[in-house]
Amino acid sequence: MINASEKIWMDGRFVDWNEATVHVLTHSLHYGLAVFEGIRCYKGPGGSTIFRLQDHVNRLFESAHIMALSVPYSKKEVIDAIVETVRVNRLESCYIRPLLYVGYGEMGVYPGHNPIRLAIAAWPWGAYLGEEALAQGIRAKVSSYARHHVNVAMTRAKLSGYYVNSILAKCEAKNAGYEEAILLDTEGYVSEASGENVFIVKRGVLQTTPLTSILEGITRNSVLQLARENQIPVVEERFTRDAMYVADEVFLTGTAAEITPVREIDDRVIGQGQRGPLTETLQRLFFQIVHGQDSAHAAWLTPV
Repeated sequence: MINASEKIWMDGRFVDWNEATVHVLTHSLHYGLAVFEGIRCYKGPGGSTIFRLQDHVNRLFESAHIMALSVPYSKKEVIDAIVETVRVNRLESCYIRPLLYVGYGEMGVYPGHNPIRLAIAAWPWGAYLGEEALAQGIRAKVSSYARHHVNVAMTRAKLSGYYVNSILAKCEAKNAGYEEAILLDTEGYVSEASGENVFIVKRGVLQTTPLTSILEGITRNSVLQLARENQIPVVEERFTRDAMYVADEVFLTGTAAEITPVREIDDRVIGQGQRGPLTETLQRLFFQIVHGQDSAHAAWLTPV
């Protein structure tokens, strides 16, 4: 259950949480044409800050552009609305969800001249896969469902409808007793998890799937930057599921999941069956930054 806050920003004004509703014939509800972002705000010693807000808004606009949706606001207006949504709800730390969707009007697959709407919600939300998962790691299952082919669905957009694929994979994994699903691409290489990018570590080298069949994660990008700054060898190269089985470490990255280690995949123990040293190092560097304890990447933080 979502821990409701007070107000949601909808098309330029704040409405009460329980009044933030749409018509049942809203186009996006039927056909899945909507783009969104997941953003986190963290409490630090100098107050609350939103992590890589500009980058998230840039990606929202890129997703809209890919799907030929015209955003009825400027990037600055969206950034200001996100900051104000956190401020109005008096949230010290939270998860933020901007959603750009096709509103009520004509029905049918073609969206026609239906209005493009924007809503922004924010609410308190802890670790997506559980606080204990950040230290102990999770169990994952390689899904029987493949990640969308790049010409079936354009994978660079963060599109609501794509996540039916993720729902199928996640439900399959959860029903089988695992915490997360890892999807392969249509050629059999590791793509991403249901909502996270995948990293493996082998002999001190950090490896992740290139920008082919995956969403370009902002946390993924942050981890790559931190690794290179700390002289950790990095390779962006495709790998197979059995490469995960014999990896020294595996971890997932995403706004919701942050940096979550994987201790077991398909009933194979990964490494020592616990969070590995490189994963722990990257977690430490990441959390020091987002909590304002390391000023090296102060530009990543937008004060509320």
